[in-house]
Amino acid sequence: MSYKVDFKEVSTIGFENSPVSEAMAGLRANEARYFWNKYKHEFVTVPATEDTETLKWIESILAERDMIFPYQPLEVSSFEVEGIRMAYIFYENGLSVNIMYTLEEGGKRAVGFKLSDAMEIPVEFEGKFKFARQKSKLAGTIRGSFFVIKGTYL
Repeated sequence: MSYKVDFKEVSTIGFENSPVSEAMAGLRANEARYFWNKYKHEFVTVPATEDTETLKWIESILAERDMIFPYQPLEVSSFEVEGIRMAYIFYENGLSVNIMYTLEEGGKRAVGFKLSDAMEIPVEFEGKFKFARQKSKLAGTIRGSFFVIKGTYL
C-alpha cells in the first residue's frame, strides 16, 4: 500500500516498528518537502516488500563500495523527475539511502546517506565517510554523506 508523504502533518505510518520512528518520519517528510518545493513532485513510498525491484537496484549500486546493510528496509520510493531517476530506502534503524541517477550520459550520479536525528553512526560508515550536519524543522538534525556512482546501472 502506497503512502503519499505529508510534510505538513508528519506521520510515522510505515515506521511503527522503528525505535526512531518519529525522527525517521521527520526525515521522510523533509525529503517530501524538498521534492515538492523544487519539482512540485509528490513523494510517495511503499513498503519495501512491495517493490523489490527498487530495493535490488539500490543494493546493486551500494555493492560498488561493498556496502551491504544488515538493517531491515521498511519503505522504498522510486520516481523520475526532470531526467533524474531517484530512489530511496528507509531502514528500520533510521538510515535513509537515496540514489540520484541522471539518465543523460555524463550527468550527476550519486548515493546519499542520511541519518535520522540522534541515531548513532552505523559501523559500516566508521572511517569511510564524514557526515555534514543540516538543521530541519521537520527532522531535527540530519547528518548526511554521499559518494559518486562510477558504474552504469540502468
